[in-house]
Amino acid sequence: MNLERVIISGGGTGGHIYPAIAIAKSIQQHFPNCAILFIGAKGRMEMEKVPQAGFEIHGLTIAGFNRKSLFKNVGLPLKVFNSLFGVRSILRKFNPQVVIGVGGYASGPTLKMAQWMKIPTVIQEQNSFPGKTNLLLAKKAFAIAVAYDGMERFFPKEKLVLTGNPVRTDILDWRNKKSEGYAFYRLDASKKTVLIMGGSLGAKTLNESVLKQLNTIEKRDDIQVIWQCGTTNFSQLQERSIPINVHLLPFIEKMDLAYAVADVIVSRAGATSISELSLVAKPTILVPSPNVSEDHQTKNAMALVQKEAAVMVSDAEASEQLWNRIFTLLDDEKMGERMSDSLSRFAKPNATHEIVSICTKAIIHE
Repeated sequence: MNLERVIISGGGTGGHIYPAIAIAKSIQQHFPNCAILFIGAKGRMEMEKVPQAGFEIHGLTIAGFNRKSLFKNVGLPLKVFNSLFGVRSILRKFNPQVVIGVGGYASGPTLKMAQWMKIPTVIQEQNSFPGKTNLLLAKKAFAIAVAYDGMERFFPKEKLVLTGNPVRTDILDWRNKKSEGYAFYRLDASKKTVLIMGGSLGAKTLNESVLKQLNTIEKRDDIQVIWQCGTTNFSQLQERSIPINVHLLPFIEKMDLAYAVADVIVSRAGATSISELSLVAKPTILVPSPNVSEDHQTKNAMALVQKEAAVMVSDAEASEQLWNRIFTLLDDEKMGERMSDSLSRFAKPNATHEIVSICTKAIIHE
């Protein structure tokens, strides 16, 4: 059965958007004539990133529940109603065979309306601890593609498919790109490289941890650092006195090349990041963000820590402990090798292919 019309909904952060784009590209690869439409939230990151990837997107006026200020939720019921009404119009016009939800504000009303209209839905849950939207949608979904074992605690067991998380295709062949990576980032191939990444917006804690240790880093002439600080912080940090062995970047343009040259990686513990890190399988230190719902980044990180596949440093302790852990991993190659071997066991390189397969089964069973 061919896929001819598919809607993918969700976004808000790169952790939702990049898996969605990876799924769309895999659908294109398997079914070149398939029409793919995205539904996102107006004003959010997907409204820019999805068109850049070559796909059409419709934006809904929707926001999440604000836990910090209940007053700001006054208009939420109206936004939800308007979004459902808008989604119904899109679904009638586009007439998709299947709707895929990747999480984020827009996926709730999109999948709920699709289910009301008897259109098959597939949920792609990236985290080890699911968000409330996917929990509410699960009962009427055709299938739920997950990245972690034990998800029957949250979802109907018969609907679960352990696929792993979709990742960008260029990352799958990072191993052949080391020389290209050194040239692109203007690095010294004789030095060990630390890659610090805080996501597209940067991470305040990681930035502060680097700033605090700049003098120590400068004295280590055997290492170099790729420091991705985030676009909002870049101009301010540029004004600081940065050592020559620290390469400050607002964002990482070629993620595959950065992974290729890294000897130790420091990252937040978003689900997509962990999926990419598992495929790359370099010694990894995770600093979970405390600013996410249900503290799911800590739960993601602990799934690896329990298997000795990564080291975790809490956000609160990062400024004091992070660089000690980095230097330990750089200097203890045996520890790094054991960690890499354990981390590689989490890799699921065929995630997008399996999710496309689930979608074709969904329309057969329609």
